[in-house]
Amino acid sequence: MLELKGDERLDYLLAEELRIIQSPTVFSFSLDAVLLARFASVPKTRGLIVDLCSGNGVVPLLMSARTKAPIIGVEIQERLYDMAVRSVAYNGLDEQIAMTHGDLKQAPEQLGKEKYTLVTCNPPYFLTPSNNELNLNEHLAIARHEIMCTLEDCIISSSHLLKQGGKAAFVHRPGRLLDIVTLMRKHRIEPKRIRFVYPKQSGKEANTVLVEGIKDGAPDLKILPPLYVYNEKGEYTDEVRTILYGDEPPFLRR
Repeated sequence: MLELKGDERLDYLLAEELRIIQSPTVFSFSLDAVLLARFASVPKTRGLIVDLCSGNGVVPLLMSARTKAPIIGVEIQERLYDMAVRSVAYNGLDEQIAMTHGDLKQAPEQLGKEKYTLVTCNPPYFLTPSNNELNLNEHLAIARHEIMCTLEDCIISSSHLLKQGGKAAFVHRPGRLLDIVTLMRKHRIEPKRIRFVYPKQSGKEANTVLVEGIKDGAPDLKILPPLYVYNEKGEYTDEVRTILYGDEPPFLRR
């Protein structure tokens, strides 16, 4: 029987017909995590996958519907790790998904270097502000700000984990794009695919960027068509609706 703690609730991952434990005061995943799981070049059968900054395990859960490959999720916050472990067990995915409680900076030493086909990461987006500007909720502050790891830490660990030719996929804010691609190249991950996500089609700047690269890949960057979240009626676009609820469009299929 599933045990829910405090203000936890059991939500649906609709397109995948899975359930996930969430908490408004500890962690609830955003659309960014869903888009990352769909954007990444997930191997269908063979390979090994690592998800860094796993939170409550949403990205491993989502990817499990697209692959039979083993997936390891790495999360530093014990409370979020515990939520992820219980969600994985509830969905009967213990044989495919293994959660690890630890610091992603130590992940290559603990999990093995240069052996993984894919690394995904939804890192903290914001630089660490002064103490009086930090969110008083420790869980939310760590998830959002570079307190426990920096963007470069995420990219260094991704590079060390990946085998040659392996892929790393990140989701972040467009304002950090130059940092992302510079650090990827610095650490042997050649950017290959970029997709910008816009709140709606008219009059709004992109607020999310998806980037994927190949370890030791040749330069050949592709800018994919933009992804719009809402239409002019304030409803999800057809593409986002299919990502969230099923019947994935051919453009995103692997």
